Amino acid sequence: MATPQEIFERYVWAGAMTRNAAALAEMFTVDGVFEAPLAPAGGAFPRRLEGREEIRREMAAYYERSVPDTGRTVNVDRSRYVLHTTADPGVFVAEIDTVFDGPAGVTTVSLVQIFRLRDGKIALVRDYFAPEHGG
Repeated sequence: MATPQEIFERYVWAGAMTRNAAALAEMFTVDGVFEAPLAPAGGAFPRRLEGREEIRREMAAYYERSVPDTGRTVNVDRSRYVLHTTADPGVFVAEIDTVFDGPAGVTTVSLVQIFRLRDGKIALVRDYFAPEHGG
């Protein structure tokens, strides 16, 4: 069984680093749920996706229509995260500070993600970030 750190690092690699919707979706249970409660309803970033296939389809569409800002890159060396395990072995929390380097200088985007696992897969992730600041 994968550790929370292994799951989290694969999740970040699939979603934020490579923008691979198929790999991201495979991390979820068949009935997995992705939520971004701070994303505006009807906005570009999906607020709630239910099921692995909807996650795959909608994240692929999001990645396709949201062209990355070529003037801004993630500074992996300066970005940080802390994982917090809980009394429930199927739940962990990630505190993340992602640092971006760009023409306007250095920007840090802070967020929190809550993961619920089932059988080694993500059953639910709640991603608390403001999409307009760094999604």
